[in-house]
Amino acid sequence: MLVPDPKVVRNLLTRYASLRIAQAERQLPAAARELEDVSYTLCVMMGTTSVHDAIAKADELLLAKGRPAAAPAVADPDGENDLSLAV
Repeated sequence: MLVPDPKVVRNLLTRYASLRIAQAERQLPAAARELEDVSYTLCVMMGTTSVHDAIAKADELLLAKGRPAAAPAVADPDGENDLSLAV
């Protein structure tokens, strides 16, 4: 499965939030159209039919990308574990 670029997703979420705020402050037809476009794009990118589901999946994606990957366990051939000997 293709995973959207987190930077693009973050940008869309930011744009979505800004447009929602703008619409709450003052209803403008141009902003309403752009909000519909951003909502649709989020749904397509996240594979959902609801903008609320798209936002939830986008949040999950960004949280998962923010976590460092677990380092694979590698046996140390010298028997050392890279711990400092300083006390």
